[in-house]
Amino acid sequence: MAPTTATEVLRYAAFTPDPAGGNPAGVVLDATGLDERRMLELAAEVGYSETAFLTERDEARRRFTVRYFSPLAEVAFCGHATVATAVALAERIGTGELVFDTPAGEIRVDTVAAQDGTVRATLTSVPTRSRPAGADELDPALAALRWDAADLDPALPPHVSFAGNDHLILAAASRARLAELAYDFDALAAVMRTHGWTTVHLVWRENDGSYHARDPFPVGGVVEDPATGAAAAAFGGYLRTLGLVTTPSTITLRQGEDMGRPSDLTIEVDPYETPVRVTGRAVPIPASAS
Repeated sequence: MAPTTATEVLRYAAFTPDPAGGNPAGVVLDATGLDERRMLELAAEVGYSETAFLTERDEARRRFTVRYFSPLAEVAFCGHATVATAVALAERIGTGELVFDTPAGEIRVDTVAAQDGTVRATLTSVPTRSRPAGADELDPALAALRWDAADLDPALPPHVSFAGNDHLILAAASRARLAELAYDFDALAAVMRTHGWTTVHLVWRENDGSYHARDPFPVGGVVEDPATGAAAAAFGGYLRTLGLVTTPSTITLRQGEDMGRPSDLTIEVDPYETPVRVTGRAVPIPASAS
């Protein structure tokens, strides 16, 4: 649905070079005259999992204040909308480093032109942290997902991980378990609101350098996110906490495949540094496909 005012909302697919793939994000490059109510209304009208709003701009310093809204609520940080916004800015003011002041903290984003003409953005998260999930968190989450303990990979224990907001991380024991996602939307949303989680990050380890992921997002009014940069950063912190990253490592996550919007996210994790770098491309979505 198109917005009802003259405010320009750009539409980008993030973590993909294909407008039909990745995670769609709305981007408002000039939100200086919008209040919270109007930003939330616009996010609901756009209907994507997130829309980013630039509420303050300093193009000379390449520094911007950014707020993120799902169709239901404001979110402290959103990775895919950050990548989409960075690419939209780079296409207009040139590639290079950008600084975003977000409710979660300062986010630096490096943008470069890829060989195919698209723009690639790499965000550096706020410091990450991760802790084991308690039984009071895990049990109702599994029930809402319609999973049981046998569906989990014992080598990758459940954690609550942070990279600007909190995500429950659960590792599936098999690719088939990850593919068969049919959860109780209202029940999972209630559990997530109780514990303050932004998404539930479900992963399956293909090998040490490659994972598949799915991210239910019912608290945002969306069944599933096709690409979740904030959760990817939190996952990098999770791997570091578990001691699974012992040297600076690059890890790929394939997300959105099971919902027909394949996305590719790359994370860079250093065992001695708490921020995580998340890289992906973004491309405009044609008006005919919005």
